[in-house]
Amino acid sequence: MVAVALAVGLVATLVPTPTHSSATKPVPPTTVARHVAARVVSPGPPPSCVRGVCLSWHVVDTWDGAKPVAITTFHPTGQAASIVAYAAWLRTSSIDLGLYPGYKGPGPTLLSRGPQQVPTSGLPRLLATFNSGFYEADEAAGFYTNHTLYFPMVKGEATLVRYRTGALAIESWRGGATPPPSVVMARQNLSLLVSGGRPTSATADNARWGLTLGGVPAVWRSAIGIDEHGNLLYAAAPFQTAASMAAVMVRLHAVTAMELDINPEWPIFVTYGGRDAVAPQLDVANPNQIPTRFLYSSTKDFFAVFARRQVGEATPW
Repeated sequence: MVAVALAVGLVATLVPTPTHSSATKPVPPTTVARHVAARVVSPGPPPSCVRGVCLSWHVVDTWDGAKPVAITTFHPTGQAASIVAYAAWLRTSSIDLGLYPGYKGPGPTLLSRGPQQVPTSGLPRLLATFNSGFYEADEAAGFYTNHTLYFPMVKGEATLVRYRTGALAIESWRGGATPPPSVVMARQNLSLLVSGGRPTSATADNARWGLTLGGVPAVWRSAIGIDEHGNLLYAAAPFQTAASMAAVMVRLHAVTAMELDINPEWPIFVTYGGRDAVAPQLDVANPNQIPTRFLYSSTKDFFAVFARRQVGEATPW
């Protein structure tokens, strides 16, 4: 509890107050995901407005001509003014998303864990890095990357999927234990947080969404979502329950979303000021993190975002 309080206090000190949905009828998650992946990608992030106050998105990674990443901060609706949510929007048609094991996470394995940090070959086109989900020991879930199945897929689990086409989806897994050839990356964590543009009923039971520091219900949480154009949305904020984190993702116009890691030690989103990972910048003001976090061996698995050169290219490894 003390660590959480310190984290929030520092956030309020370090971050200036920002100056700155329509729900759709729920449909089966897999249908939503496939429909989203097939849509035309929008040129920029959605102008999410609540009661006349709109989010102000700021393009980062401007050294890449496609300008594929934008960030924003805002006060979650109905929460204290001292609480700030941090969000990122990523244009999926301009990026390659990679998933990398850490030296301990997602869990024990005799398989090669690869670089356990951003691979050297990917540094020239590295755009962003961010945290993944729970340890396998804390929640059994599938983990598939670089043609390697570290842990079998679990039916019904929320899954971030990257297809050979480069499209991304977040869906409730309905396949078997091994991903089909059309899938090149899959990371599962809990059940869906948002489906059909609305919070799922499961978010009402906060105990289902991970053990929290000190047993308090509202802690640092992070989530990943897909908007109606198939673009990726990341968000993190302190003092969040599962329900309030789902509301944050709905505010960002996520059609589907899943929770990532929770508690003060883990949420992080980093962008870079130029090629070769120069000038790393923390875009989530979590005082427990440092901007070079994934440029050396990482404890847990993480995601890395690279500028895309061609459709269907292999992720750096």
